[in-house]
Amino acid sequence: MSEQKQIKKLAENAYRPLAEGEEYVPIMKASDKPKEVTPYSVGMGVLMAIIFSAAAAYLGLKVGQVFEAAIPIAIIAVGVGTVAGKKNMLGQNVIIQSIGASSGVIVAGAIFTLPALYILGLEAQFYQIFLSSLLGGLLGIVLLIPFRKYFVKEMHGKYPFPEATATTEVLVSGEGQKGQAKLLAVSGLIGGLYDFVVSTFGLWADTLTTRITAWGAHAAEQFKTVFKINTSAAVLGLGYIVGLKYAAFICAGSFLVWFVVVPMVGSLEGSFDAARLVALLGITNESLLANPQQIFTPENLFAYIGKPLGIGGIAMAGIIGIVKQAGIIKNSLGMAVSELKGKKSGAEEKRTDKDISMRTILTVLIAVLITTLVFFRIGVLGNWWMSAIALLVVFVIAFLFTTVAANAIAIVGSNPVSGMTLMTLILASLVLVSIGLEGESGMTAAMIIGGVVCTALSMAGGFVTDLKIGYWVGTTPRKQESWKFLGTLVSAATVAGVMMVLNKTYGFTGEGALVAPQANAMAAVIKPLMTGGVTPWMLYFAGAALSLILTMIGVPALAFALGMFIPLELNAPLLVGGLIGWFVTTRSKDAEVNKKRGDRGTLIASGFIAGGALMGVVSAVLKYVGVDPFMGEWFASNGAQWVGLATYAALIAYFIWDSKRVKN
Repeated sequence: MSEQKQIKKLAENAYRPLAEGEEYVPIMKASDKPKEVTPYSVGMGVLMAIIFSAAAAYLGLKVGQVFEAAIPIAIIAVGVGTVAGKKNMLGQNVIIQSIGASSGVIVAGAIFTLPALYILGLEAQFYQIFLSSLLGGLLGIVLLIPFRKYFVKEMHGKYPFPEATATTEVLVSGEGQKGQAKLLAVSGLIGGLYDFVVSTFGLWADTLTTRITAWGAHAAEQFKTVFKINTSAAVLGLGYIVGLKYAAFICAGSFLVWFVVVPMVGSLEGSFDAARLVALLGITNESLLANPQQIFTPENLFAYIGKPLGIGGIAMAGIIGIVKQAGIIKNSLGMAVSELKGKKSGAEEKRTDKDISMRTILTVLIAVLITTLVFFRIGVLGNWWMSAIALLVVFVIAFLFTTVAANAIAIVGSNPVSGMTLMTLILASLVLVSIGLEGESGMTAAMIIGGVVCTALSMAGGFVTDLKIGYWVGTTPRKQESWKFLGTLVSAATVAGVMMVLNKTYGFTGEGALVAPQANAMAAVIKPLMTGGVTPWMLYFAGAALSLILTMIGVPALAFALGMFIPLELNAPLLVGGLIGWFVTTRSKDAEVNKKRGDRGTLIASGFIAGGALMGVVSAVLKYVGVDPFMGEWFASNGAQWVGLATYAALIAYFIWDSKRVKN
């Protein structure tokens, strides 16, 4: 009997803690010899890494949210294998997903940091983007492997692993079902065409604002209160997968800034000297220096007061995470040291327990660190002593934050790399300034250091998802770990090329530029540190204090702080997507129907994300080669916003209708 026919479902104890003496048995048992690494699985994995690296880079730079590629890649792997009539595909599909999923994590590490070089008026060479992404990714892999047994085995059933759960369910239940691949293709086509029409032709506005009405314009002018929402299909799908609870915490942070902090500061417009406020905030924007009164627009108050609050909150949330994970670091290192000394139990000799050996991990780690040192010396700093200091900063921070990244993914499915990277930048900048490196060379060095750390932490968080999927299914960890290096190489090369294309096409500064919110925050933090300008330490401190208070009362500080930091128009659609998810999964009295509707909605959302992001890349390429039919004048009009409102409502209605097309 083929493996495909043997597959039923995960064991009953797959998602719950094990009783004493109880053992979890995966679908592919340790005694089995499944097909895993084949020319087909490796080739498909590489193809997925290329496609989704390009898509994720575009979406991340446009809206500041990098979607996790694991779910759509798993769906595509299952669908293609089924349509092609392939057998024994479960093990191969895990390898495809694992290699391909390198895309999202490498992209996050690169686009959250390196565009800041362009924003600061510096040039980023291809080899700098490529090597910082590659070396950071490799570092994340080797630092995470020693923690694999702790997170995926020792803590079985104690962490929800939301993304890994969804991906595993797709891989297991999706085999043999052509309907899922068809639904993904249809929703991908709808979402892709929807976003393509907006980004290429500008037939309707991609962001709705209350300024389209007379009362909304008056509220923005007099009370500094404005509401905005992005209408992208990809972002709507992202909100559905994030879920209502997490989206609500993010939006709560946005609402605090936009509807409390901004109006309160804005109320001082008539009684506070605008020039003095600009000077206190250390603003170097030439337009604001020439006309300080412009500081009192809602957008500028958010950029120069709200964002620093969010930066401080994210940084403190990262510190809190390290403190909470101190025990995990100790326990996992103990397990790794025991293995290095040859103290292995019988269970660890099973196929499903075999990792890359600790000696190999140490060899790769040393090679990566030496290569990074040479890269810093030749391609960044030009000085061995400074390069050694920079390497030490990279290694220590990456090591400490590895467990924070993995733990965040295991609990909420979201990796707080931007906050941890901000801490890295501040620390690296202070260290580099103390050893005499300042100005443009100092900013370049700090940003590339931040890029390596950010990619390492992003990889650590994403890779633990792959390993948990493999644990549930029963793949060989050593094979997943070995081929992850290839996915990292391909993704790093792809994102470097795509970033340079997008910079030439859209740019990261000025009118119509890509938002790149994380990179803009990195640039804002590092410039005063390296050039001697005013740094808004008090705002950072206030944001950090708020994170502490939120933690004390049980509110997820990281999600809340991200909401303060990311623009409102990019957070509001997450809440809409979360509300759609809540609505379609609560309309029936039959729990099974609600679950099936939720699963169908996940497929539709994945299609929106993948289709919208991929067509965004196509639109960028068209502009890059000189094909630009964009109707800018219409796009900026109120009429385009009203059309956008109608089309967005239609998209939401379709999403709800199609998700509910499930019968018992």
